[in-house]
Amino acid sequence: MNENFIRIRGAREHNLKGVNLDIPRNKLVVITGLSGSGKSSLAFDTIYAEGQRRYLESLSSYARQFLEKIKKPEVDYISGLSPSISIEQRSITHNPRSTVATVTEIYDYLRLLFAKAGDVHCHLCGAPVEGRRPEEVAAEAAKVYAGRELMIFAPVVRGRKGEFQKLFQDVLKKGYSKARIDGRETELKPDLKLRKTQRHDIEILMDHLAVQDKNAKRLREALNAAFALGEGYSLVSPGTSKKEERLFSVKRSCVQCRTSYPDFTPNMFSFNSPYGACPRCKGLGKYSNLRTSGLIRDDSRPLMSGALNEEIFFSFNKYFIEDLLHDLIKTYGFEAATPFKEWPEAAQEAFFWGDGEHGGLIEELERLFHETASEEIRRKVRQFLREEACSECGGKRLKKESLGVRIQGKTIVEWTEQAIESAVPLFEKMELPQRMAAVTAPILKEIRQRLRFLLDIGLGYLTLDRTVATLAGGELQRIRLAAQIGVGLTGVLYVLDEPSIGLHPRDNAKLITALEKLRDLKNTVLVVEHDEETMRRADYLIDMGPGAGRRGGEAVAAGHVRDLAGSERSLTMKYLTGELSIAVPGRRKAPNPKAMLEMRGCREHNLKRIDVKIPLGLMVCVTGVSGSGKSTLIYDTLYRELHNRLWKTDYAVGQFTSLKGADKIDKVIAIDQAPIGRTPRSNPATYTDLFGLIRKLFSDVHESRTRRYSPSRFSFNLKGGRCEVCRGEGFEKLQMSFMPDIYVQCETCRGRRYNEQTLEVRYRGKNISEVLDLSVDDAVGFFSEISFIRERLELLRTIGLGYLTLGQSSTTLSGGEAQRIKLAFELSKKSTGRTLYLLDEPTTGLHFADIEHLLKALFSLREQGNTVLVIEHNLDVIKTADYVIDLGPEGGAGGGRVIAAGTPEEIALCKDSQTGRFLKEVLRPSRMKRPVSTASAAR
Repeated sequence: MNENFIRIRGAREHNLKGVNLDIPRNKLVVITGLSGSGKSSLAFDTIYAEGQRRYLESLSSYARQFLEKIKKPEVDYISGLSPSISIEQRSITHNPRSTVATVTEIYDYLRLLFAKAGDVHCHLCGAPVEGRRPEEVAAEAAKVYAGRELMIFAPVVRGRKGEFQKLFQDVLKKGYSKARIDGRETELKPDLKLRKTQRHDIEILMDHLAVQDKNAKRLREALNAAFALGEGYSLVSPGTSKKEERLFSVKRSCVQCRTSYPDFTPNMFSFNSPYGACPRCKGLGKYSNLRTSGLIRDDSRPLMSGALNEEIFFSFNKYFIEDLLHDLIKTYGFEAATPFKEWPEAAQEAFFWGDGEHGGLIEELERLFHETASEEIRRKVRQFLREEACSECGGKRLKKESLGVRIQGKTIVEWTEQAIESAVPLFEKMELPQRMAAVTAPILKEIRQRLRFLLDIGLGYLTLDRTVATLAGGELQRIRLAAQIGVGLTGVLYVLDEPSIGLHPRDNAKLITALEKLRDLKNTVLVVEHDEETMRRADYLIDMGPGAGRRGGEAVAAGHVRDLAGSERSLTMKYLTGELSIAVPGRRKAPNPKAMLEMRGCREHNLKRIDVKIPLGLMVCVTGVSGSGKSTLIYDTLYRELHNRLWKTDYAVGQFTSLKGADKIDKVIAIDQAPIGRTPRSNPATYTDLFGLIRKLFSDVHESRTRRYSPSRFSFNLKGGRCEVCRGEGFEKLQMSFMPDIYVQCETCRGRRYNEQTLEVRYRGKNISEVLDLSVDDAVGFFSEISFIRERLELLRTIGLGYLTLGQSSTTLSGGEAQRIKLAFELSKKSTGRTLYLLDEPTTGLHFADIEHLLKALFSLREQGNTVLVIEHNLDVIKTADYVIDLGPEGGAGGGRVIAAGTPEEIALCKDSQTGRFLKEVLRPSRMKRPVSTASAAR
């Protein structure tokens, strides 16, 4: 085996046609090609999948038992593989508590810093917290609990995992025989052991006495013993209510409020831990006010048999609730017939709020509210759900006690509210007392290092408390990339999926430098990418093609870009050399001064009270560096205001002074990159309503009529026709400890989703599962005689999605693919000519040739009189626009201004425009693209 190469022979996964490649190791390798040409099949489904499978072979016998269930990639031979890490666009978590700081582990180090070096202040009065003397504590306890029975405890364990058998034995030797463990009074025994995988609270009973003058000495002695055993803490309880208990400390307490504070630990600053999270919002910072009294009608009955208000069943969320119930039963160990009130408390909470592993009903209702186009469904959601800031913590997520701890006058929340570019100099200058240097120096080093990595890859505009759910796919990838550089692993194979998404051309060099840093650590960096500059800077380029779908699957060119200029079969090289290009329009459509949307005084987030005019009936691009305010202006302000006016909704709208020209718009449609569905059951056929038409065809065949099969028989969402083992998903999820979950093909239906009786019904020789496996291109021919199906399929093919299969799970679609499916669905509707279409980076995942197809679709909307408003960084799209609005000049606090507005040529003449600088280059009539040279690589 030659260790200098990853050797691949006979790769046939999906549409790959026996690909043979020698990919150099420890290099930056770019795989490019048309959408559907086989890039991901080679990079993720073959190389990464085989690397992951081989890793499992090295693990325990428990992990290896799943190997036979994991499908081996269709490849004859692969050698030279390293341990593999995949960094994809999809969100790594659905947990609404996850933020930029938590994902990069900056928050973990911040929590440690606050626990070790924070200045404690009383959360009630703000005074500094000081230690108290034992006699002061005894006097206060005697006064507060005079005449009552009192138990004195020594809190020895708080929220720690372990069996604690030795602790119990030591306590018994000291003469104490009773304790309160996790809230229950317990007799101590030498053989007592707790469950070591759970967190425990252990309080040893010192004495049980009546608070009277004759027992004053006994009270002092019991408190002193508790302070000694509890390392400075004692807990006094009248035994009637937890609310009446008081924690006293000889270490820290507020002199004015007489409130005692424990030693702060890192988990007391975590909004993911019950020891730190606000008890009302449970660390979310917002409270979705779910009227559970109306939702749960009878908690003495099982959830799906009378407990749940059936009015909640609208759209497809009944299937979501059924799936959630199925998952909760497996996780928390109760029966479907268990009355709701008898569910474990954690399961009840997870049903409504989610638990990190499962998204809860509230998250599903919020998703449905924001994604549905149906005002009727939004109206129904509002019956059950309304989101508001948490009244307990004011949106700050943490307990008030934790918010009383400060460093240099700021709470941990105030530190995370900083943008990364602002946080870097603040942490660089941070000076803590010299006596703490040994503890704080390594913590600060890690925080500074991670912040610099994020700044270096162009994410300085993000705030540390920005939630992961609001990040674009490219932003999330770059955050994970920064984390990997910080770890400093060597000898690893990294596989990335278009990390340049959402990045302005100005910042591209930063990303490429980060990829090169990863390579220079002696790692192999394999990037699926369409960005021209990344291709030119790569050590090795692989172009897949020559077409998409069944016409792709070949490596048509492989080598350094300068050596591939003469490749006849490489469509990519024809664009890189200038043989092919996306043409600049010979004539642009001019704005009509009487047809304008005019917004004044826009000031949401970082917008600086700007006035913006958007010409109607044109193709308009909104540009600017990442974080300059594009989405705030277009989505948070314009879209929500128009939607409220047109559909009588009540979206929270970004602040602005006035809007003119809205009467010239009769419909506003946002075509974003959000998934077309959150479950594997959603697919292109279901989203575009094709599946209903196809199911109707199957129900009309002779065999179906004989068996009395209705269209619902052919739905994998309903009982009757689907496979009940996998519940119509076609796969089963294997939960792997300390590894991502693995999805394996269902052994019963072998991935076909339906039971055998349903699959016996055929239309033109194919069963319903085989039809769902057809690509859009193949389906056009298959349904050529059914015009209402063929026309919708042709729209999908027109915008470059011919390679997708009809039943491809929505969870496997990229953001760009999801957006183009939505665009095709909108194109299938009858246009009024007065519609405003909003698109957010529709070129995501598109090759040069695919962008040409996309532009034809967008201009066809414009030619019908509609307005197409596109947020975009891609210069090939910007240069074809009729009108450009450029925001900047920087991101975050340095952005939010209109730098220039006009035609692309006018933007190119603006010296202050970052976009104009790059537009000037692509608008040159004589510009020819050539293979990379030393000069262009240094640019």
